[in-house]
Amino acid sequence: MSEKQEAAYDLYNSGFNCAQSVLSAFCEDYGLDAESAMKIAGGMGGGFRSGEICGAASGAALVIGLKYGQNIPGDAVSKSVCSAKTREFIEAFKDANKHLTCRDLLGYDISGPEVHDHSLSKAACSQLVKSAVAILEQLGY
Repeated sequence: MSEKQEAAYDLYNSGFNCAQSVLSAFCEDYGLDAESAMKIAGGMGGGFRSGEICGAASGAALVIGLKYGQNIPGDAVSKSVCSAKTREFIEAFKDANKHLTCRDLLGYDISGPEVHDHSLSKAACSQLVKSAVAILEQLGY
């Protein structure tokens, strides 16, 4: 396990959500402090609290945005590069994990009223956090 994977895994297992854990492993490399990263990604866990896009993948998209995101009006090149890099990550994440949505990855909708064994999702999500970080590393982040 790489240093970033271990950092993200430890953050997740200490109580931060999956998006916070992935973003925080990379944030300072791209000029964002850890406290701000935690706050920015705070609402993204659990598939935006709705079982939609995996929080680990959302955190990775934020990392990609930090590196490649458009910050000047009309900068179509940065916008295009960021979009392409995000699509590249999404394809690699789906290849590795078969799905992109939280509910498909876990096999149930965490936003639903049913009672679930959260120890199962905790184990699965900690592996998805490591997977997202590993993919980012493989892609050169």
